[in-house]
Amino acid sequence: MKPVFIALDFVDAPTALKFLEPFKDVKPLAVKVGMELFYREGSIIIEALRDQDIDVFLDLKLHDIPHTVLQAAKQIGQLNVQFTTVHSLGGSEMIKAARRGLNEGAKQAGVDAPQLLAVTQLTSTSEEQLHDEELVPVSMAESVSHLAKIASQSGADGVISSALENDLIHQAVSEEFKCINPGIRLPNNSVDDQKRVVTPTRAFELDTSGIVVGRSITQSDNPVKTYKDIYNAVNGGIK
Repeated sequence: MKPVFIALDFVDAPTALKFLEPFKDVKPLAVKVGMELFYREGSIIIEALRDQDIDVFLDLKLHDIPHTVLQAAKQIGQLNVQFTTVHSLGGSEMIKAARRGLNEGAKQAGVDAPQLLAVTQLTSTSEEQLHDEELVPVSMAESVSHLAKIASQSGADGVISSALENDLIHQAVSEEFKCINPGIRLPNNSVDDQKRVVTPTRAFELDTSGIVVGRSITQSDNPVKTYKDIYNAVNGGIK
């Protein structure tokens, strides 16, 4: 089944855990812990989530020199999270260092190593920004495809990308290479600061490996029902 990661974009652990209380009987359940929550709470929030048998995607987007990323990844590898991220723009040696660090940390802790996902281009990045601010001369599609190849060759299990780019990534790498897609909105939702967005149903049609959904669930009048509806949609209507 394709996971739906609920983005826990909350200021602290009590707020995040209170939000999750109505989900106690919902299985499977997966969440994304990003910078805001992790920088506030550290490993405490990860332990609390794993104690509830919730799969965790720790989204810290590591991007630094290889040695620093190696040491950071060792720490993440010990946390028993299921997914984590690096920026593919850090290059092949950095991604390899992250993979090695995750494996070493997980082995030390006696847990499974997280799957490593590389961010290609943020879903908030437009084609104009790519060219005018980052001075990248190729198209968004070419940049994403190239970065996905580097990630795959360097030991990543998949990428974080817009669902609109899943097909070109699978063509460039393989059908088995994971494409986890943020930038998901329901038809009546605002796109906010995202640029390349799709609905859950469209993500399914575009052969997503899983999606990340934040405000569409967390700001819903009925978060549990919304989560279930999105989960069913991204898994092809499975009940």
